[in-house]
Amino acid sequence: MTSISMSVNGKAVSGDVEDRTLLVQFIREDLRLTGTHVGCDTSQCGACVVHVDGKAVKSCTMLAVQASGSEVTTIEGLANGGDLHPLQTAFKENHGLQCGFCTPGMIMSAADMIARYKASGSKLDEKAIREELEGNICRCTGYHNIVRSIEDAAAKMS
Repeated sequence: MTSISMSVNGKAVSGDVEDRTLLVQFIREDLRLTGTHVGCDTSQCGACVVHVDGKAVKSCTMLAVQASGSEVTTIEGLANGGDLHPLQTAFKENHGLQCGFCTPGMIMSAADMIARYKASGSKLDEKAIREELEGNICRCTGYHNIVRSIEDAAAKMS
């Protein structure tokens, strides 16, 4: 067992984990933050995306011990108290979700995407959004409303 500590959604957390414990397991099982989903166990679907030190990471590909000392943000930490994050609002308003299973990962990937494009001054258009979402799988939709949701949020966040 290894002792780890990190900040998750702005709160200091710690725990003892086996060296092989995945970050997604620590988040879901130890911290009981179940918004981060496990979809494929092969890092293909993106349902487990969280931010580690401000960057989108598939938490099923990272060991919890690797995140020790880091700042981790999950979908639960994106909202500001009772106020939804602009992406969460945009997904709701633009019907960017169907069953909702992939939605947390989509939103976390989109938040990272918007931040990177905003910082670089590049335009985030439909083509770029679709390319960026290649690591996230939705089995319910044709991505049209997901893309529209991200475009709407990006416009409101700039």
